[in-house]
Amino acid sequence: MKKFTIPLFALLLLGAMACKKSGASLSGNVSLSEAADILAGSLSSNSYGFINLSDDATVRSQAEFDAKLTCGATRSDTITKSSPAGAATSYSYSLGYSYTLNCNTSNLADNVTGKINYSGTFNNPHVSSSNKGNGSFTLAGLTPTATAYVFNGSVLRSGSFASKADTTNHGSINIDLEVHNLMLHKPGREIASGTATFVLTGNVPKKGNFAFTGNVTFNGDGTATLKVNGTNYSINLTTGEKSKI
Repeated sequence: MKKFTIPLFALLLLGAMACKKSGASLSGNVSLSEAADILAGSLSSNSYGFINLSDDATVRSQAEFDAKLTCGATRSDTITKSSPAGAATSYSYSLGYSYTLNCNTSNLADNVTGKINYSGTFNNPHVSSSNKGNGSFTLAGLTPTATAYVFNGSVLRSGSFASKADTTNHGSINIDLEVHNLMLHKPGREIASGTATFVLTGNVPKKGNFAFTGNVTFNGDGTATLKVNGTNYSINLTTGEKSKI
């Protein structure tokens, strides 16, 4: 799994930690609220965020499992997704997935591992972004007796952003999201619980670099608690709207 471990990135993280007490970004004049908007858009379903990626992966992994692939066999597919006409938040993405069926020591199907790559855009009332990314995941809970799916993995995103709160804040962006034990109820795949950690970095031309770190707690009620540099926000995982808590 690719990590942002170049020396500059390490310096950005140190700077972000140093700024934690004031709740400010490293630099670049990107506010905590704008950072939360960027992250909410990257998570929520109406902008085709991580929620959609994990759901796609779950649906397709279950299909491959049910198809009774040979242990170790891999299958790939591609899809395109776009928002409904007239939606307040618009998106358009092209995605590719690959799935490998893994068996246990008794040679019985156990879980599916996969890879994701995608590129596209979204535009909501708070931020717009053109981005591409990739990720890897493991999905368990595919057997008929399991009551929930369990998703673990990572998603990396890079591209450009433009804030609508401050139109002078636009530039490059990178997001590294690590997801831990995301539980999805069967059969409807509603999120029950799970956590994630993230690192958000970028650059605003003529203003400088910025860096934010934090975590996400999936609450099981259609919301998530997003902690950005120590400040908490409640995120609606459908609309991407946030409120400070």
